[in-house]
Amino acid sequence: MTFCLGITVEEGLVGISDTRIVAGNEMTTGQKLSTYEIDGGVLFFMTSGLRSVRDKVVTYFEEALETCPPPNKLYKAVNIFADVIRRVAREDKDFLDESGLQFNIHVIMGGQLSGDATHKLYLVYPQGNWVEINAGTPYHIIGETGYGKPVLDRTLKYADSIHFALKVGCLAFDSTRISAAGVDFPLDVVVYSKGSFVLVEHRFEQSDLAHISTWWQERLRESVRALPSEWIEAIAAELSPTTRKLVSSKLEDEAGAV
Repeated sequence: MTFCLGITVEEGLVGISDTRIVAGNEMTTGQKLSTYEIDGGVLFFMTSGLRSVRDKVVTYFEEALETCPPPNKLYKAVNIFADVIRRVAREDKDFLDESGLQFNIHVIMGGQLSGDATHKLYLVYPQGNWVEINAGTPYHIIGETGYGKPVLDRTLKYADSIHFALKVGCLAFDSTRISAAGVDFPLDVVVYSKGSFVLVEHRFEQSDLAHISTWWQERLRESVRALPSEWIEAIAAELSPTTRKLVSSKLEDEAGAV
């Protein structure tokens, strides 16, 4: 599986991608994040889906960038990418269907090109249609979507800083990594500050963020211990006297531990 997360906030963009590739019983490492400079502008994209589809689409996209007039707005680059996806679908979809494989690629593309007034972030579907990711819901995950979504929905706002967005994004990745075997380090990160036309990239190994994962887990457990417990008394009242005494003792111990 895959975990790719794109975040847009007032200050700019954050892209986070795992690197684990699962093919049958084999697990390897491969980059899912790509970055480009185009005629004074910059863009990045992350992909999920079949690796063979991804590699062919990226090859055709790079060829199009070399042979076509450079796009001056990000949506135009998205349109080029969408056309390439449709081209690969025409070439390969039927053969994949015959093999029992689904033509599958999802793309998150972000950046700012020379004609863009500000940074942009888009989600592209396997059919080549796309939507813009904006302030209403300032993030999108492709791949393994369920485990990281709660922390993002509870904490992330469009007005937040890039630093805050990166912190939340890494916690969303950590939550996914813990629960999904197909998602793992190394972790690729790209950050864009609006109007800078510079992408900052970094790769984190598991050892780089192990203390963050431990810190987060300990804070979660402390929060559960500190959770008000009076509402549990209604349940405890239905228990046998021995069990009720044991539950009450444990609740007191947990409250004291905090």
